[in-house]
Amino acid sequence: MILASQEMIKKWTEAGAWGDKTFIDYFKEHVRTQPDKVCLVDPMNKEALVGLKPERLTYKELDRAVDATAEAFIGLGIKKDDIIMVQLPNCWELAMLYLAITRAGALISPMPMQWRASEHDFIAEMTKAAAVITVDEFGGFKHKEMVEKVQAKHPSIKHILTLPQIREMTQGEVTGKLDRIHIDANDVFTLCWSSGTEAQPKGCPLSHNNWLFQTSLCYESAPILPGDNLITAGPLVNMASIGTVFVEWLKGGGKFVLHHPFDGATFVMQMILEEINYTLLVPAIVNALLKHPKVDQFDFSKVRSITIGAAPPSLWSVQELKRRWGIEFGNIWGQNEGTGNIAGPRHITDMEMRIDHFPQFGKPGTTWNVGQMAHVHMKLVDPVTKQEVTEEGKVGELWYRGPNVIPGYFKRPDLTEKSFDKDGFFNTGDLFQVKDGNCVGFFERSKDIIIRGGFNVSAQEVENMVLGFPKVMDAAAVAMPDEILGERTCIYVVPKPGETVTLEEVVAFMKEKGLAVYKIPERLEVIDAIPRNPVGKIMKKVLREDIKQKMKTA
Repeated sequence: MILASQEMIKKWTEAGAWGDKTFIDYFKEHVRTQPDKVCLVDPMNKEALVGLKPERLTYKELDRAVDATAEAFIGLGIKKDDIIMVQLPNCWELAMLYLAITRAGALISPMPMQWRASEHDFIAEMTKAAAVITVDEFGGFKHKEMVEKVQAKHPSIKHILTLPQIREMTQGEVTGKLDRIHIDANDVFTLCWSSGTEAQPKGCPLSHNNWLFQTSLCYESAPILPGDNLITAGPLVNMASIGTVFVEWLKGGGKFVLHHPFDGATFVMQMILEEINYTLLVPAIVNALLKHPKVDQFDFSKVRSITIGAAPPSLWSVQELKRRWGIEFGNIWGQNEGTGNIAGPRHITDMEMRIDHFPQFGKPGTTWNVGQMAHVHMKLVDPVTKQEVTEEGKVGELWYRGPNVIPGYFKRPDLTEKSFDKDGFFNTGDLFQVKDGNCVGFFERSKDIIIRGGFNVSAQEVENMVLGFPKVMDAAAVAMPDEILGERTCIYVVPKPGETVTLEEVVAFMKEKGLAVYKIPERLEVIDAIPRNPVGKIMKKVLREDIKQKMKTA
């Protein structure tokens, strides 16, 4: 399924950003050159997740599983460009399915385990999916039973396949018939889904070329080296894990280790035992690891770099990574639409600056030592006047253009028209600030600014400051309504084990750090855990509703 226009294909191919190789091509090269190398490792707790023993597969073993499963799909009547919905937790079978579905000429549409019938109904209707792959039960929820009810309303779904059936398919015949199926580098590789201001998920189709360009940015910025051992701490169904870990493994030919759901002790053990060189983590996990009571016993000597995403990291955390283990960090911001803004050691050498500065790639008159990043262009646009923002300190919406961006939303030309300008720039909707002339800094999600008496307060700035308080394990800042000022800041905190945290202590700490008075929280709520979505982003809406209700009943 090729969705990019011929004009777009010609443009990026002539520019050298897109080529003719697919992930299947890269994978087959690894199979030929290192067939007996371990390439894929299950979560250590796989038996607790799905009742199966954890496994380790070599490239040769994975290759056979991929081809046997692909042939089984064809035997079921799966055709070129058919869409298969997949809802599985992290396991080697899920990673395998990305390749097997592609090898059969079909298209994978991965879905978070948290999604239920409403999302399934919508995706099934949008995609006319030919099959759904799921588990019988996970976390006490009966997934197969749910999918059967969805199937009754969507006749396009001819097959419901569960994990045991997929495993049986991996043992089938391999006849060579797959070699007759042509996979183009511009074929869609994944159809992921993005939530946002729309009531329903938005389909984000990304081709092999889209993703391969994204890998070049990560290799260049992290940095990542061919053959590196990688681990994913997040679910393998979204851009965070796919775009910064999974496709890098497919291209580089190292070892890919799966983890799910996040457990600190298990994750640390995997990092050490599997000699991990690189991973992606959200700031909350980085902070939790560094504040762990046994952190001095962690041997992360093999870790070269960590990309930190979902939110800007705190200075304290990245300084600790460097001090303890010599680990470099890259700051990444991105969306399911394919955007990827990365600040790595090559781009911004100063660590303190790197936590909140991104190069403004493509700005006229600027040059960066960035290689493939030369194809990326960004601009800030005032959301009201629609004029480009260039003045130091000014805030605007980030518009992004590059070979990694979707050609448009899947079957939503209306949303595509709203989100892209005539020059191909995508409106991310996120607010960035002009910094030091040639840089931009993440300011806030458009709807996550706390406006106190006419002053804009970055929730992330408040959170990062509070995370530096020794008694705090995790934190989230949200707006609470105020009759006089419009909004004030409420900070939710998770104390370290055995500690208590008061508002007075936090305020004193922030004043000592010199934070502007209007940015200092005026209410503190202690909770057991900050609510986060599957990719680690704070569910601010949940906290806003919580504080509204508490204020009503106070």
